[in-house]
Amino acid sequence: MTIARIARTNPPPLPTVRNLIAIASGKGGVGKTWLAVTLAHAMARQGIKPLLFDGDLGLANVDVQLGLTPERDLGSVLAGRTSLGSVVTHVSAAGFDVIAGHSGSGGLAALRREQLRGLSEDLFELAASYDCVILDLGAGIERTVRALAAPAGVCLVVATDEPTSLTDAYAFIKLIVQDRPTVDVRIVINRAVSSTAGERTYASLVKACQNFLKISPPLAGIVRHDRRVGDCIRSQTPLISRFPQSEAAHDVEVLAQRLALAQ
Repeated sequence: MTIARIARTNPPPLPTVRNLIAIASGKGGVGKTWLAVTLAHAMARQGIKPLLFDGDLGLANVDVQLGLTPERDLGSVLAGRTSLGSVVTHVSAAGFDVIAGHSGSGGLAALRREQLRGLSEDLFELAASYDCVILDLGAGIERTVRALAAPAGVCLVVATDEPTSLTDAYAFIKLIVQDRPTVDVRIVINRAVSSTAGERTYASLVKACQNFLKISPPLAGIVRHDRRVGDCIRSQTPLISRFPQSEAAHDVEVLAQRLALAQ
């Protein structure tokens, strides 16, 4: 095998992209996509120019939550019919851009390694046009999901107080740190009954990380449970637009401020 062939087969790791924020969970159903949408909206309100990228190729639903019907989505890019920049949709009501996923495509697992790397490189190039890119990853701990997350400047792992959520969040943290030891992992506790309850949930998760991984991922934020979140998802309206004074909206605004300061 020639050196050139080896280089193509084993390309060097992608560099860290400081303005890329990956949002992961390990387990589905913890409000990850809702958090990604609301975080993008909160950042836009703070004068930051965000791009929200729906990286859940198999069960993409960012466009559904926003009530969008994009003419083109990521499927067109993966099929080679167009470029990544040409499928950007502007959400005028919320002030940020979206790249919609391709629901029913079979997910990231269907992508070849070179396709996944090419997609990542195109996204990183596009990131230069934005203050931050929020990457909504698919649920799970598969290699392809972790490969998209690894170059992120910050990886937010979303968990709730459910035991399965904590177990899967820990599993994701374990694997992403093995893949890229320098990754900046932070934890977001969602749907907390109270801030105090959220702190207890975080303490349980970080204790497992300390005991078995010898790391202490910091707490990025706690988002309190709010029944109005469900109302907004059903009406396909961003929470901050409909209920800007709600507890959950306030908590995500605080999270956005913290992330902006850390950029």
